[in-house]
Amino acid sequence: MKENEVDLTDIMDKIETDPHVGTDVLPILPLKGTVVYPFLVVPLMIQQPEQTKLVDEALMRGSRVGMFLQKDPEVDNPGPDGLYQIGTAGNILKMLRFPDGTVRFLIQGLSRIKINRFTAESPHLMAEIEELEETVSDPVRMEALQRNLTDRITKLSELAPYLNDEFQVSALNQDTPSKLTDFIASNLNMSLPQRQGILSELDVVERANLLYQIVNKEIEVLELSQKIQAQAANELGKSQRHYILREQLKAIKKELGDADDSSDVAEFEEKIQTAEMPEIAEKAARKELDRLVHMQPSSAEYTVSRTYLDWLVTLPWSISTTDHLDLRKAKKALDEDHYNLVKVKDRILEYLAVRKLKSDVKGPILCFLGPPGVGKTSLGQSIARAMGREFARVSLGGMRDEAEIRGHRRTYIGSMPGRIIQSIKRCGSNNPIIMLDEIDKLGSDFRGDPASALLEVLDPEQNDSFSDHYLDVPFDLSQVMFITTANWADPIPHVLRDRMEFLQLPGYTDMEKLEIAKRHLIPKQLANHGLTKSLLNIADSAVKILIDGYTREAGLRNLERSIASVARKIARKVATGKKTKHTVDAKTIPTLLGPPKFSREVLTRQGHIGVVPALAYTAVGGDILFVEATSMPGKAILTLTGHLGDVMKESAQAALSFIRSNAEALNLSPEIFENHEIHIHVPAGATPKDGPSAGITIAVALASLLTGTPVKSNMAMTGEITLRGELLPIGGLKMKLLTAARAGVKMVILPEENRKDIIEIAPEIKKKLKFKFFTDVLPAIRFALDKSARAKPKKTTRTKKTKKRKA
Repeated sequence: MKENEVDLTDIMDKIETDPHVGTDVLPILPLKGTVVYPFLVVPLMIQQPEQTKLVDEALMRGSRVGMFLQKDPEVDNPGPDGLYQIGTAGNILKMLRFPDGTVRFLIQGLSRIKINRFTAESPHLMAEIEELEETVSDPVRMEALQRNLTDRITKLSELAPYLNDEFQVSALNQDTPSKLTDFIASNLNMSLPQRQGILSELDVVERANLLYQIVNKEIEVLELSQKIQAQAANELGKSQRHYILREQLKAIKKELGDADDSSDVAEFEEKIQTAEMPEIAEKAARKELDRLVHMQPSSAEYTVSRTYLDWLVTLPWSISTTDHLDLRKAKKALDEDHYNLVKVKDRILEYLAVRKLKSDVKGPILCFLGPPGVGKTSLGQSIARAMGREFARVSLGGMRDEAEIRGHRRTYIGSMPGRIIQSIKRCGSNNPIIMLDEIDKLGSDFRGDPASALLEVLDPEQNDSFSDHYLDVPFDLSQVMFITTANWADPIPHVLRDRMEFLQLPGYTDMEKLEIAKRHLIPKQLANHGLTKSLLNIADSAVKILIDGYTREAGLRNLERSIASVARKIARKVATGKKTKHTVDAKTIPTLLGPPKFSREVLTRQGHIGVVPALAYTAVGGDILFVEATSMPGKAILTLTGHLGDVMKESAQAALSFIRSNAEALNLSPEIFENHEIHIHVPAGATPKDGPSAGITIAVALASLLTGTPVKSNMAMTGEITLRGELLPIGGLKMKLLTAARAGVKMVILPEENRKDIIEIAPEIKKKLKFKFFTDVLPAIRFALDKSARAKPKKTTRTKKTKKRKA
């Protein structure tokens, strides 16, 4: 069974008795452009949600449904007056749902029925029906008509191109005159009123006589068509012959009362002319249109071909929005939506400036890199508003199927273009801003590698001829401005990183958070909770305590949740009748939200021997890790715990080797390494940790342990070390220093090569921190150890017991 098919056996097992439905009450399905006859199986397609619910209900009630032709095929949901009174009862055999909401199903006609009265009109039509009995008024005349019909069908099969070879055989095998007339009527080219007339005629003799006249007329038209075609083939060239054939087809359809079948073809022809496609795309569209002309609308391939043509003609091949190139207005729009983020705004304004000077410049490929909650996604929307472009967001998190980017080939059922082409169609222009969100969360498996599929999309030198598997024609993406977002650059493949321009969005300082809360967060939450400034005033002191005591993050999400929580508390008071102005300050916050969750001073383990705080950088921002070292009598073994990665374990080995090789410089006895087992642990053992930047921290922790000297208070450090004692630079400095300032650190040890990066640190952070730069590890260790607070070795419990025994 296919994925979207419905097994009627399972449905029938779940049917419950409905007291409102009897054997003579059926849901009524209006039909457009087709008539279903008894004992024939016909494929149908519906798109309206009401009709979809009708089919679902019919399945639950036993798969029976009443089918009646609409009087006006243009009406989507006709009422009781919009249907013919005689129709067919049918049984649903199989149903298939498509991703776009379309439902296709096979239905078998059972008998002719008549509507006695409608029992319901909402949510769909229900009617009490009466089964009609057929009559044969003159059996002898019926036999004569049946023989004549059989002879004319043989002639018709030779002339009609739309009748296959099996038609004549199937017609001869019909066992009753009634079935014969219905079978011929279902396959013959007739107008809808003629089809309804055949269905409504209960006297089989009259029905056969009416059908005999229609067959004779069809044979005359086909013979005339062959004669015209033979004459046209001798007199006209190829192009003129095509034109005449189309005119002949129109004339024949008009004679048969079926002149509206070419409306789709004419509509697509007009759209192709106005779409201004590239030559290769227009050629593909016209080729598909030629195939569509020769298809029956009831065939499955007709829907596939029509959908493909619809995609081709509705894509904005030549439709572009006009960029707003007024730099002052663009800067104002960016400043209104986001506070600070100077580098990102400058990069957008630079692009607009270049665009103003050179209109055909290709769109840049930017990557906003930063922790969650700093406004990466909303910044993309702000850029689109400032530039006057359409905006579309494609979430890449967890995407594993390459077809999500490049699309599915049309050989698959329910195939569609990829997310890129879908977004461009939705935007209606060929130069939107498309944000590829969470590009570092892409996956890959047996279905493909979406990251590799993005290589062509995110390369301005290649994406001017991007080929989607579904379209199978190139589409120009060079005018699209792609913006990607990521929390962490390492998971992004190197070849993909090479195509992007990274813009760091570090976490916000406390002053920045305060300003953002006043400008954006508080007004937004007041509006969301139905409050105004006259009912609630959140003082700056309240926001500060929310930042210090209730949130500890690089972004703003938890701060916004805390403000929302305060707004809910006040909204409850206002809703109970206390409509006076409520002022929330630092003293009020604990009564509303409870005691603070975080302490400003997190360096509670300072002053201990062998305990050193390290600055780390994660995908969610900066963090402080405590490296703990201890020793015990035993063999020379190094134990590492705390869920450490391979790189961090190697840093610990390098730190121990460096300390051992410089034991004399640190006044350490070589025997201490031979007779002691050293254990290094990094708390929060459930959290994975890796990276080389903890090398200096581990070295200082070992030096503190072995010399019995604690580390200076309010100090943290970061840096990679080598066996020769060099201190190498590290990354993520902004986030690390921001975390250090929040945690109450006063002094930070950094590699000398990171001195140049201090210029990018916010002045607010520089005021709170002092920096000490080193190129070698030994001077850094000597500086970090607090020799004035050298501790005496503590006596163990066992030593005390021994003294008591001696006493």
